[in-house]
Amino acid sequence: ALFDAKRKFNINIPEAPENEECIAGEIMKGIKKPFECPHFGKKCKPENPIGAPMVSSEGACAAYYHFSDMINQEEQTA
Repeated sequence: ALFDAKRKFNINIPEAPENEECIAGEIMKGIKKPFECPHFGKKCKPENPIGAPMVSSEGACAAYYHFSDMINQEEQTA
């Protein structure tokens, strides 16, 4: 509590609404793959992300977006 700025300065930050179109939770849990999202590479890109996995360059969606050509090539040669 000593280092909790919200308490110390009495700041009220409203919760950000979840985007119901985004399946980020399922992607981060490993339930779905990024390419299973209807917005992947279309409405959701690193330049205009909808969910957290596309925001970070280390996120699953961003990684699939940048390296999907390499992933597809490996699957075809295997």
